[in-house]
Amino acid sequence: MGIFGKLFTWWDGATIGTMLYTAREGEHVGTDAQGNKYYRSKPKEGEKERRWVIYNGNNDASRVPSEWHGWLHGAFDDVPESRLPPAKIWEADYTPNATGTVSAYRPQGALERGGKRAKATGDYESWSPES
Repeated sequence: MGIFGKLFTWWDGATIGTMLYTAREGEHVGTDAQGNKYYRSKPKEGEKERRWVIYNGNNDASRVPSEWHGWLHGAFDDVPESRLPPAKIWEADYTPNATGTVSAYRPQGALERGGKRAKATGDYESWSPES
């Protein structure tokens, strides 16, 4: 994407304003397995530290791993890479949020699947105000 696109879009990476702020005020602290880069503001006397992420690809908050999410929100001060425990056997790899895409979950009866659902079975009685 060219400079013109960066002026007006935010959904496919950092805008020019964010890139300028990052270059001027940011200190790179780490990168996760997906290529997202994490920054914090350079220390200044009397100011609270700011933390942010520059996504590698589309801006989707579900792409931030839990350990980096905790760091972004100030749950701990150390960079997560220095605090990570070994991976558990039951931990699953990241899967992107499929909402709004062709691969999104659509239950039986959803309009995208024809809008037909199974008839109610005999264990259901509708409420009636007369009874």
